[in-house]
Amino acid sequence: MISLISLAVGLPLAAALLVGVVLAFAWPRLPDVHQLLDYHPKLPLRVYSADHVLLGEFGEERRNFMPIGSIPKTMKLAVLATEDDRFYQHGGIDWAGIARAALANIHKAKSQGASTITMQVARNFYLSSEKTFTRKLFEVLLALKIERELTKDQILELYMNQIYLGQHAYGFSAAAQTYFGKPLAQLSLAQAAMLAGLPKAPSAYNPFVNPARAKSRQQYVLARMRALGWISPDDYAQAKNAPLGLRAARTEASAHAGYVAEMARQAMFARYGEQAYTRGFNVVTTIISRDQHAAWSALHAGVMRYELRQPWRGPEAYINPPDGSEPWLQTVDDACSDRPETEGLFCAVVTAATTKLVQVMLPGGQRLDISGDGLQQVAALGLGPKAQPNVALRAGAVVRIWKQPHGRWVITQMPRVQASFVAMDPSDGAIQALVGGFDFEQNKFNHVTQAQRQPGSSFKPFIYSAALHKGFMPPTMVNDAPLFFDAATTGGQAWEPKNYDGIYEGPITLKRGMAQSKNMVAIRVLNAIGTKYAQQWSGRFGFDTSKQPPYLTLALGAGSATPLEMVRAYSVFANGGYLVQPYFITSITDASGKTLYTPAPQHAGDERLRVISPRNAFVMDTLLQEVTKTGTAARAQAELKRPDLYGKTGTTNDSVDAWFCGFNPKLAAVAWVGYDTPLKLGPKETGGRVALPIWIDFMRTALQGVPVTHYVAPPGVVPMGDDFVYEDFAAGGGVHALDVSAPPPAAADPLSKLFPTFN
Repeated sequence: MISLISLAVGLPLAAALLVGVVLAFAWPRLPDVHQLLDYHPKLPLRVYSADHVLLGEFGEERRNFMPIGSIPKTMKLAVLATEDDRFYQHGGIDWAGIARAALANIHKAKSQGASTITMQVARNFYLSSEKTFTRKLFEVLLALKIERELTKDQILELYMNQIYLGQHAYGFSAAAQTYFGKPLAQLSLAQAAMLAGLPKAPSAYNPFVNPARAKSRQQYVLARMRALGWISPDDYAQAKNAPLGLRAARTEASAHAGYVAEMARQAMFARYGEQAYTRGFNVVTTIISRDQHAAWSALHAGVMRYELRQPWRGPEAYINPPDGSEPWLQTVDDACSDRPETEGLFCAVVTAATTKLVQVMLPGGQRLDISGDGLQQVAALGLGPKAQPNVALRAGAVVRIWKQPHGRWVITQMPRVQASFVAMDPSDGAIQALVGGFDFEQNKFNHVTQAQRQPGSSFKPFIYSAALHKGFMPPTMVNDAPLFFDAATTGGQAWEPKNYDGIYEGPITLKRGMAQSKNMVAIRVLNAIGTKYAQQWSGRFGFDTSKQPPYLTLALGAGSATPLEMVRAYSVFANGGYLVQPYFITSITDASGKTLYTPAPQHAGDERLRVISPRNAFVMDTLLQEVTKTGTAARAQAELKRPDLYGKTGTTNDSVDAWFCGFNPKLAAVAWVGYDTPLKLGPKETGGRVALPIWIDFMRTALQGVPVTHYVAPPGVVPMGDDFVYEDFAAGGGVHALDVSAPPPAAADPLSKLFPTFN
């Protein structure tokens, strides 16, 4: 009896002594939890359009920190019902919950946890995930300490912003955007319950990956909320059957602005290093999301139109067709697993093929019958008895299919050609759309800012601008006759330039020579004004004169320039003669909303920026307008049905580069198409056929609602027949007075100031 009494007394004393020893040694070693009051989560860098569409996000963790008072009550109740329904009653340790879990585990029922939200906060901020007695002990002690130092709301705020919820999303606000594409405040009860089920196992309950398990977990959360009396029977019944409304699992921004987002990332990393990805910076760009999407759509369609004119190179691979017992579905899924959809080009496998009909299957089992125009690219080489084995379409061939704008599927291949497009407000240099290549994920080289290419005939307007300064006018007659330069004249090889169309019209006006892009006219004009003079004149438009050779080939665009330089240069004609600096960032703020940077853009109208006279710009506009009316770009006015369009096609020697550079008084834009390793685009693949349609498709959207605008002739310009000329030319005295006192030095590369300078 005495021994039993001693045991009954001794065990509690021993336990109390053990707890005291543990507290004496462990408690002082616990970290200071006051730092939780100054919680600064890792917030990603976000890049937005001018109309606040998310263009890109950089950082390993996606977060949107949200104060507890801003988190909807429904979301909080869903979390508490699932993770810790007695959170506001216990002191950090739910002893009743521990007892229930222990009892269930002793009886070998389904294993139950007993971690409170406070314990999870302790674990997430301070401890590892290893399952040891020591780690669990520190978790309990830390939970007790946290409860002493922080309020319940502060603890819940930390939990709901820190917890990992899959898809790189941390916290419920970021998860709402990731899974549903909407703010947390706009979630339905059904959606909130789905998110609340994620903390236990974000991968297992990911609705993108495991929709059935995610739905089951959501039903559990709703049942818990109903059992606790936190939602009504009607709300419960409605939420159980409500569709989740998940966003598309693909996370790329819909505006297709990968190149712009990367430009912003580079600028931020150059200033802040790795902190750029953790401090929650928000970069707002000049990009207009509607225009950006229009630019991408136009470029994509233009490249695909060109691609469908190219020879069939053969399937991406061949796989063995399944035997009678194996379904096609698994075979197709396996074949396309490492060939994801790329810019609207979908992987598919041919299941049967004849000369007139090809049947394909997409991942997931969708079957398509493709015939007629859908076989335009593959019919000649890929179908029929004479098709070579390495290009033939047969069962097991892995191909790409593309839905044309009119909705019909076509069998095609991944393009090898590249393209770029940039649009800029000529009044201040704001870049409104920029697409640096066909597919950012496949090729991150930004062809707008980095690709130095020959501009071809799109450089001719700068020769003609110099010629106006020397006394040439639109009605000036120039001989469009063949030319030949021997080796002694060129200092190298003999040179016999040609007109692209092979037609020589004899004496024609300067205006017609520009409209029809007559090479002989441009060369004679350049020879008359002097090559070095024209080279220096090009510096007025921002070109690096060292890249524009002072030879007669300059008339054919034998120098080099980037699309960004070209759009800046054409903006001089568009804005009345001012060279403005392109820019693409309008503001940078930190996570608290503090403004760190705003630009000071240049503006046309500032006479310090004038590089050509108003009359030079106006007369050049009339020449460029004729190009889009009757010349090589006549389809521009014909299709868009408005006269206020100006520009010039450009095709380099052997059709290696295709350009269209043009503008409306409100917007300048440049389209370029070519191969990264210079190759011929092919017979008749000119700027008017390849690049101009891209520009037209973009302007069709970008100019919606923009009224037709006409330039007004400035002082010193008078009409002469159907043309406008300088007043002194009309008077018969020629042009002798300089329009601008002296040629300015060559302007710096626009890239040198495109990225913001931070203080």
